[in-house]
Amino acid sequence: MKNIKNIAIVVALIVVAAVIVIAKKNKQTSAAVQDKTPVAARVVPALEAGAAAPNPATAAEKLPRLVDLGATKCIPCKMMAPILEGLKKNYAGQMDVQFIDVWENPDAGKQYGINVIPTQIFFDAAGKELFRHEGFFGKDDILAKWKELGVDLK
Repeated sequence: MKNIKNIAIVVALIVVAAVIVIAKKNKQTSAAVQDKTPVAARVVPALEAGAAAPNPATAAEKLPRLVDLGATKCIPCKMMAPILEGLKKNYAGQMDVQFIDVWENPDAGKQYGINVIPTQIFFDAAGKELFRHEGFFGKDDILAKWKELGVDLK
C-alpha cells in the first residue's frame, strides 16, 4: 500500500513537470503572437469573479500588489494558499495579495496572459507589472523578490 502511494506521488510530480515543460515550450512558440509590450511596461488591473471596478476614492491607498492566478483544486496552488493568506495577514497595509481562480474565472487567465498555474505576478503601486513567476513560489522567495524589486516590507 505504501509503495502504491509513493508511486502515485512520483507519477504526479512527473506529470506536473511535463505540463510545465510543455507550457514553457508553447509560451516560446506563441511569443510572436503575444503582446509585444515589455513585461515591465504592462499595467493590468485585477479581475476577480464579481469584482467591481477600482474605486477612485482609494487611489491614494495604492499598494504594491501580488496576484496569484491558480485554482483551488491544483496541488501547487493548494500549497500556495497558506503562504498567500499569511502574506495577506502579516503585510496588510503594505501590500495587496490577491488570489484569482482561473478555473472559475477563465477570462482572468486570458487577461493576464498566463500559461501555467500557479502564476504569481508582482505589480508596483501604480499597477505596472514588475515580475512574474510560474509554479510554486515560497514565502521567503516572494519576500526576497519584493526586496529585489525595491519594495521594503517590514
